[in-house]
Amino acid sequence: MKAMKRVGMTLPRLHYRHRLWLSSVVAVLVLVAIYILSVCLNVTGLDTNLAQRNLLPSLQHPFGTDWLGRDMFTRTIKGLILSLKVGLTAGASSVIIASVMGLLGSVMGKTMNRFINWLTDLFLSVPHLVTLLLIAFVLGGGAKGIIIGVALTHWPSLSRVICAEVLQIQTAPYVVISRNFGKSRWWIATRHMIPHLIPQLLVGLILIVPHAILHEASITFIGMGLSPHEPAIGIILSESMRYLSSGLWWLALFPGLCLLLLVRSFAMLGENLKQWVNPRHAHDR
Repeated sequence: MKAMKRVGMTLPRLHYRHRLWLSSVVAVLVLVAIYILSVCLNVTGLDTNLAQRNLLPSLQHPFGTDWLGRDMFTRTIKGLILSLKVGLTAGASSVIIASVMGLLGSVMGKTMNRFINWLTDLFLSVPHLVTLLLIAFVLGGGAKGIIIGVALTHWPSLSRVICAEVLQIQTAPYVVISRNFGKSRWWIATRHMIPHLIPQLLVGLILIVPHAILHEASITFIGMGLSPHEPAIGIILSESMRYLSSGLWWLALFPGLCLLLLVRSFAMLGENLKQWVNPRHAHDR
């Protein structure tokens, strides 16, 4: 490196767009790898085998085994897929609610707009986790309670973004022309506004999913989420807390790192897509 500096040579620097592509490909590969592993892994690793309990990580058991002899690698991958399914379902439901609220607040007049703004402020005034806990408790926990709770607590921020986009589109010349030709609000919303909002909705979905996954894991960790009989990451981490003092460190370390990797991959992908659809960064390096 010193020799290169003497002659004035420098290593090539990746273009801003190339860095976005590279990080996005890495994030997608991580998500695809988790899905492929979940399909290929045999469910026998979830069965109890007392002859192989509390084994250290090895080639046969990369994440070791737990106090019942269950393979922790299999449990972790299955738990990640379970969290991913819950996160995607909850995120999609939240995006649908945000889309409806944003369109209603922008298209249906000032009275509806005031009501939507009041409802949005009401949900934003209470921390997500508190509201999610209350909803999950009322609905009896489980995947249904978490999905409904996440859907009802994560729509306000995205709804405001959609509302602002719709208000901007309403002043566009093609929308004004359609309105002058007597087109209905529904026709304008479905033909002009919704297609324009698809990139924002996609970015919103991908950014909501990691929050939904973390909230699902946290609610499950305290016993108000998924069933203890399912290999959820929150359940794995909750059970492993009782065995950390016994030196079984791998029970919590590897599932926690894998959960962090899954959440970080989605967050990275969402941030990159956000930069792609933002015209301000079209010529960034």
